[in-house]
Parts: sequence; structure tokens; C-alpha cells
Amino acid sequence: MKRAGSADLPLHYGYVPKWLAERMAKLGLAITESIIMEFGQDGFLSRISDPFWFQSFGAVMGMDWHSSGITTSVMGALKRAVNPYSKDLGLYICGGKGKFSRQAPHELLSVANRTGLDGNYLVRCSKLSAKVDNTAVQDGFQLYTHNFIVSHSGQWAVVQQGMRTGNSTARRYHWHSPGISSFVNNPHSFIYGQNQGNILNMASDKALQARDAVMSISREAPQQMLAEVQKMVLPAHHDVRAKDVDLKRLGSVLWLAHERSPKDFEDLLLLEGLGPRTMQSLALVSEVIYGAPSRFKDPARFSFAHGGKDGHPFPVPVKTYDETISVLQKAVYQAKIGQGEKQQAIKKISEIARQAEKDFTPNQNFEQVIEKEHRESWRYGGRTVFGRAKPPAGAQLNLFAKY
Repeated sequence: MKRAGSADLPLHYGYVPKWLAERMAKLGLAITESIIMEFGQDGFLSRISDPFWFQSFGAVMGMDWHSSGITTSVMGALKRAVNPYSKDLGLYICGGKGKFSRQAPHELLSVANRTGLDGNYLVRCSKLSAKVDNTAVQDGFQLYTHNFIVSHSGQWAVVQQGMRTGNSTARRYHWHSPGISSFVNNPHSFIYGQNQGNILNMASDKALQARDAVMSISREAPQQMLAEVQKMVLPAHHDVRAKDVDLKRLGSVLWLAHERSPKDFEDLLLLEGLGPRTMQSLALVSEVIYGAPSRFKDPARFSFAHGGKDGHPFPVPVKTYDETISVLQKAVYQAKIGQGEKQQAIKKISEIARQAEKDFTPNQNFEQVIEKEHRESWRYGGRTVFGRAKPPAGAQLNLFAKY
């Protein structure tokens, strides 16, 4: 068994307003459906078990790109949006935050009754993954949220988060079921985060004698340590800074959206009529759906799709957000009835941006890009938890402008 990764995040005690939560659910469902259509249910599980992809996914949905709240908000939105369509999607999301985390076993047994999966096995995996992160590995973080996502094939992923009292940090743990062999001998491909002193790891192969002295452990051959290690420790600062973003990648997206018209690209003709701001968002959403794992090492970049609820890097452009949802929903629907041209056009956006990176030299001033987004936010229905973006003095809205 391997744990797919973990992430250290600063605690954030904000809330998700209803106007954003509803849009997060719609966009999350559209992205999930697109991934399942292209890569299958297990392809989605592989992505959600990657801490970098998950952070990028949350950022593109308008959540604060670096905070602990991204975990509970994204999983809550996904559960509300996906579960009503679980039979068609072949994907089931169980558990949640606080008291809802304790409902995971009951929910998994219900899923098993409907699908024929081994419910007792899934419940055991759910409980053991929580026990390993909460008890066997005593790193100072106590779990308060546990989500278990299972596909109709029986593969599963776990996204759970613990809180460390005293230093205002949270740690998110990701698990992925392929390659299961043991929960007690090196189940993690890695455990990482800022070094906060010695920890007790009863899930290490070096703790075999200690485990035998404490409990009766089944005799299983020790797992060989996996070579690859992913590390994700997000900074404490709330704003998005140039050092948080791959400027070459972001610059190629801005170039595609604002400096070249989609009509210049034959592959994007099906998306003609979209304004540059929506094209910017779709380019980043497209990458979340179709991008390779190496593309998500700078999750802050994806906040340039729909901003953040607290105004970092800029207010959520509600009109653009709605247009993005509409385009994705139409593309998914058309693909279901055998007309997948628009979905392929969305896929092509991120491909063109990647191709442009090869010879692209960033020439945008990062601070000026953010300043421009703030200045024009009112045009796109910009909104934060603090209120709506207001136009500067003398500004006029073009009612016929494409966003």
C-alpha cells in the first residue's frame, strides 16, 4: 500500500459563501465528468490522490490557493455534486468533516449493497488509513476530516486532514489503493512536511519489534520503500506572489487568452465567441482536466482562473465563472450524445498553451497582471466574502462585451 502524498497548509478559519459554494459544485462536477470521460473513474482517483493536483483543482474553483480550508470545501462541494449521479459516473464519495467523517463506514456499506463491492473490505481500508495517519504515525496532527472515494471497479482514494494545535497548521494526507500489500509495514510512499521534531512512526518497518510488543501483528513481508517522494509545504502568506508561480507557464496562458484571438487557431473555432477572460479561465481548467502530473507543481498559478474568495490574487469573476461552467457543461453533454468536438477544443486550449511555452519569454510584470485583474474585476462580476468589486470612477460597462 502506498500513501500517495501529503501537504502542509496554514490553517484558515474563513467560510465559503453560498454564491461560491454553488458554483464550486457545478464546476467540480463538470471537471469530474470530463476527466471520467477521458481517463475513466480510476484516472480521476489517481488525480485526486495527488496533493499537487488537488491543490490546483481547488485553486481553479476559486478557493484560497494555500489554505487548509481548500480540503473540506472542495471535498464537500464534490460530494454534493457527484453523489446524486454516482450510478452514472461510477464514483462514490463518503465521509467528510467532523461528525460526517464517522459516517464513512455506514456510507461505504450502503455503496457496497448497491454495487456488489466488498463493503467490509472498504470499511476496513477506510478505518486503517485513518488509524495509520492518526495513531500509528504520531506527528502531532489529529484528524478531523476523512473522505473515502471509491469507483465501481473497487479502486479507492482517501483525502483526509489533521490539525496541529499550537502552530496553526494542518496536514492533508492522500492515499491511493493500487499496489496494496500492507497497512503496517511502510504503507507510505513518503511522509513529509516541515521538520517539527521527532515523531513516533509505528508504521515503519523499523518499528517491527515495538509493534510486536504492543499488539499482535499479522506476519507480512516488509514493503520495499518507494523511491519517488513528493513534497508539498505551502507558505504562510495569503497573497499570491511571483515566486509561487511558474511565470513562463502563466505567461503563455495570458498570451493565448489576451494577445491572440481564438479565431487564429483552427482547432479552437468551436469556442469562437468567448471573450479573452473566459479563455484564460478555460485554459487553466483545461490543464486541470488534461495536464500531466508535472504541471501542478505551482498550484498558485491556477488561482488565475477564478481568483479567490478572499480576494487573492483577485476577486472571483462571477460572470466568467458562470461562462466557464456553461461551456464545460455543454461540452460534456454533447460528448455524451456522440458530439465531442467542443470537448476536444477545450482539450486543445491547454495543448496550445504548452506548445507556446517552448519559445515563450515572459514579459508581463506580475504585479501589473494582478493590478489589472483587480482594476477590471467589476466588469466580470468580481466578488469576495467582503462584498462586490466596485468600478473605478468614470468607468463604463459595455453590455455587449464578451467575457
